Amino acid sequence: MKKKIFSLFLSVFSFTILIAQDFHLTAFTGVSNYQGDLQPGFFTFRQANAAIGFGALYEVSERLYVRANVSFGKIRGDDKRYARNTSRNLSFSSPIVDFHIGAEYDILNSYERMFVPFVFTGISVFNFNPSAQDSAGLGQVFLRPLGTEGQGFNGSNKYRLTQMALPFGAGVKYSVSDNVKIRLEMGFRKTFTDYLDDVSTVYANPAALLANNGALAVSISYRTDEISVHSKSYPGPNRIRGNPKLKDWYYFAGIGVSFRLSSDNNY
Repeated sequence: MKKKIFSLFLSVFSFTILIAQDFHLTAFTGVSNYQGDLQPGFFTFRQANAAIGFGALYEVSERLYVRANVSFGKIRGDDKRYARNTSRNLSFSSPIVDFHIGAEYDILNSYERMFVPFVFTGISVFNFNPSAQDSAGLGQVFLRPLGTEGQGFNGSNKYRLTQMALPFGAGVKYSVSDNVKIRLEMGFRKTFTDYLDDVSTVYANPAALLANNGALAVSISYRTDEISVHSKSYPGPNRIRGNPKLKDWYYFAGIGVSFRLSSDNNY
């Protein structure tokens, strides 16, 4: 039995060595941001936050790779940063954890050129959890449990915090050597939710919101009265709070490095 186990281990180890030359480990650092109801610009560094990522590439050919990586970042938005939405006075922040797998393609051969552009696409699974500072400014309140637009009692379900997205992007590689490459990368994620920022549709009926989700939900849902003495009444039902026709996006941008595990093709 010991001989069989040793033989199996030796076979697996040998196979790992054989294919190691096709694997590249990657690391990334940069910024994360989003586009939505509280950040209308499609791409901007305003309110951007630090992000990091780690992953791997499997070299199918000299120009085609299978890629998988996980990225950690933060997104946020604040109406105070945009004049047209200042009176709404909503804000949020949320961590973003993104895992994606897909394909990466070099436009040129990186073993023959020093600078090589590349593109990638695939599928992502991400997790988020928006929160905002309470009215008293004492701490952060998680927004999903509050159902700020009447989720959970008016016929709509509360949004899921883990969802799927479509990633795509582009970048450029600089070859330090055949085994080490510096990477500049920009990657977008198209989501299928409008609730990264907890803002999407209309204001809920305040009486129903109070009865079902509590006073905190009412105060967090409508915040104009915190900055204007002329607006003390909660808006009537169906008054526009967000734009559900435009789904939210998030993205990562930054610099990274890849290391090929081996350059020896004669194992």
